[in-house]
Amino acid sequence: MDKPGPINVADVIDNAKIGGFQIRMFVLCALSLIMDGFDVQVMGFVAPPIIAEWGVPRTVLGVVFAAGNFGMLVGALGFTMLADRIGRRPVLVGATLAFSMLTLATAMTSSIQQLLVLRFITGVALGCVIPNATALIGEYSPRRKRVTLMMTITVGFTAGAAMAGFVSAWLIEDFGWRSVFYFGGSVPLVVGVLMYFFLPESLQFLVLRRRNLDKVGKWLVQIEPTTSPDVTRYVVHEEQRQGVPALHLVRDGRALGTVLLWIVNFMNILVLYSVSNWLPTVVNGAGYSTTTAALVGAVQQVGGTLGTFALAALISRQGFVPVLTASFAVACVSIAMIGQSLASLALLFVVVFIAGWSVIGAQPGVNALAATFYPTYLRSTGIGWGLGIGRIGAIVGPILGGIFLSRQWTPGQLFIAAATPAFVSCLAIFAFRWAARASATEAPGAAVAATRTS
Repeated sequence: MDKPGPINVADVIDNAKIGGFQIRMFVLCALSLIMDGFDVQVMGFVAPPIIAEWGVPRTVLGVVFAAGNFGMLVGALGFTMLADRIGRRPVLVGATLAFSMLTLATAMTSSIQQLLVLRFITGVALGCVIPNATALIGEYSPRRKRVTLMMTITVGFTAGAAMAGFVSAWLIEDFGWRSVFYFGGSVPLVVGVLMYFFLPESLQFLVLRRRNLDKVGKWLVQIEPTTSPDVTRYVVHEEQRQGVPALHLVRDGRALGTVLLWIVNFMNILVLYSVSNWLPTVVNGAGYSTTTAALVGAVQQVGGTLGTFALAALISRQGFVPVLTASFAVACVSIAMIGQSLASLALLFVVVFIAGWSVIGAQPGVNALAATFYPTYLRSTGIGWGLGIGRIGAIVGPILGGIFLSRQWTPGQLFIAAATPAFVSCLAIFAFRWAARASATEAPGAAVAATRTS
């Protein structure tokens, strides 16, 4: 009997129902993303008690915030290119285990210098998680549900950031700020071990690279039991290019789209980290307790979590560009209003929730847009470099916030300044429709997003 002909693994995934194998992989990625978000945002919540215990000025913590984000920049730029060469799985598992142990070490610091170094190294590991988890989730998702699944699962990062606020409010008062880092390091250690044993590699990646094809057959049968493991060969109808992955980001008609994605990532993450890092400190400085300040920061992350689900549903029906354009317009207004709302705690919670919904909630949409814009061999690099450029904004934003605070800027002035980049994001994402069309014209197989932006 003749053996079955070639099997297109992407077609099998697109036509199959989501089963236990994929759900297990999604859960592991979600858990890693939750703790990634927790550890990225935790410094903003523990900053007030560290300032009080060590007697350091607020501006010094701005440098620590920047060090962590600079580490994430290094991780996003360097290790995502590595992932497009050796695979998503080893980088994602290694990063999760690394940031867990480094976070545990952070709980034992006794000086700003130690904190600075550890937050930088931890940032390198943290910067690897979102790009590779997003790529892996997208590559195991049926096309009809890909955008929704990427956004709703990667919202784990935002949920983890919100959890950091609630856990901080719960632990700091009774056990001190170090207990928050013990929690933030212990959980991902368990998650990393589970990922080592149960997380699969991307099937598309393995087929394109012609690696471990025996595992491709084994995992494909778990996705679609009717698939025969005795096949002539596995195929993926996508291009595979050699050379430095980052250089391909601006080739084949992708240059304008790549630059616009970089602008949006830079501006939105600048706003996201400026507001997230300094909001608890500003609220505390306005006369509210440390617990209340942590809860206000957590509400921003809750808004981002719920906003991601809502925006995912809207994007699946309306497309990326109109939904994200509207979201960034709302972000511009709501951020500017934060500084005007400090006198009323109820109003402050509402405005911060809306700001989180429109800024933090939109970022998974930007990541999903990048995942659909780039082909498999560039996907981790494309998402990672966008987020890496965004980390420059994450470095600049908190430092600028510290400078503005040291110059006695009022909260109103501070948040009006923070609203300006959201307006730039609005313009850049609106222009992306033309970039996607240009990429689809020059490289039709590489720009799926061109059909989903308007």
